[in-house]
Amino acid sequence: MKKVAAIIGGGVIGAGWLARFLINGWDVRVFDKDPQVERKVDEVLLNARRALPMLYDFTLPEEGSLYFCSTLKDAVEDALWIQESVPERLDIKHAVVSEIQQYCKKKAVIGSSTSGFMASQLQEKSSFPDQIMVCHPFNPVYLLPLVEVVPGRLTSDEHFKSAKKFLTEVGFFPLHVRKEIDAHVADRFLEAVWREALWLIKDGIATTEEIDNAIRYGFGLRWAQMGLFETYRVAGGEGGMAHFIEQFGPCLKWPWTKLMDVPELTKELVKDIADQSDNQSGKYSIRELEKIRDNNLIVILRALKQQDQAAGKIINNHETQILSLADVAPKMRTVSRKVPVDWTDYNGHMNEGRYGQVYSDAADGFLWAVGADKAYVESGYSYFTVETSVKFLNETLAGEDILVDTTVKLIDGKKLKLFHSMHRAEDSCVLSTCEQFLLHIDMKKRKSSLPKSPVVENLQILSGKI
Repeated sequence: MKKVAAIIGGGVIGAGWLARFLINGWDVRVFDKDPQVERKVDEVLLNARRALPMLYDFTLPEEGSLYFCSTLKDAVEDALWIQESVPERLDIKHAVVSEIQQYCKKKAVIGSSTSGFMASQLQEKSSFPDQIMVCHPFNPVYLLPLVEVVPGRLTSDEHFKSAKKFLTEVGFFPLHVRKEIDAHVADRFLEAVWREALWLIKDGIATTEEIDNAIRYGFGLRWAQMGLFETYRVAGGEGGMAHFIEQFGPCLKWPWTKLMDVPELTKELVKDIADQSDNQSGKYSIRELEKIRDNNLIVILRALKQQDQAAGKIINNHETQILSLADVAPKMRTVSRKVPVDWTDYNGHMNEGRYGQVYSDAADGFLWAVGADKAYVESGYSYFTVETSVKFLNETLAGEDILVDTTVKLIDGKKLKLFHSMHRAEDSCVLSTCEQFLLHIDMKKRKSSLPKSPVVENLQILSGKI
């Protein structure tokens, strides 16, 4: 039986939570009185189903079932995870949490998406505060891994541990905020940047587009993979952080910021900001901007994934949990994935270099299945590709689900020949084939050699099946 998550409030954030759980195999039940909730959720899901699987090189778990519930009771009564994403008013949150607790299981986690309130404030009127905590995500929730997890004074260790476990299961990075504070951690940084940006516009120093350019073409790229302190540590050169602080610390006393004084949001200032933003981005619809955002995030995250760094490491760790290899057989399914947006060329289809990657991944899938896995390679032995022959039969497009079946053609001592067939999952159309010849190598001697245990035994078993 699949785990059940309940989403209370199906707006942008709630729908993002829903997509993250649903696409990772949980059944999801939604309660929202908005008559447009199904349409809004479907639009977010359309983006999420396209984008999230592109981060992974293996198929995510079978998608769960989605239910729109007419009562809050129906949504929460069987749920292990309950995410409250209602408007940012404490009285509304108190009322919703109170009703949730009338019907939910005691072992369920109740997470609030609040960006400002503290968990202890949410617990104030609860008879069972143990299960209540802040779980603050970042938009788009289905792509960005960070969730700030802030237990209240009365949150139990058991519920807190369950929260971290469940969040990790669906690919999040739960950041434990150990001390309660208004707006938690990340939003306090964002608020500081936002306040300074308002002043830069108010004083006529920069426009919305110029401020965004300063971020996305400069420090934003550094922050995406190093954060604040590691970035400044590097800026300190060989002297590290101590040298950086020594060199730039005195600047903190200079009048570089107006963060202690916020401009009044007059009608004139609001109009200036809105007009500048319209000039900057008005040619795109919100859905188009979301797609642009998602494409950019996929490319950045996949680059970090390839380096096993920062947010990419979170994806790799999650992928190891969902990877399931086929049983050793003469023919096996070695690749099951979605084609990422960064794999396409100017013609709009997958470029030839990516076919090589797909078939390399297929060979890896086969080799791992017969025992030539990471541990085997670390022991000093591996298979090297000597020759490949690829045929391109039909176009392969970004967002398509592709499958590769691998057939063993030859097992002869140190020689191994594989045949890969790549087809579209939707209609089984064969997109490409590849014949691949590999040699077993002793990497210490950098020469070909006979395979070692357990590979040799598994190949012997396969030889008898071909």
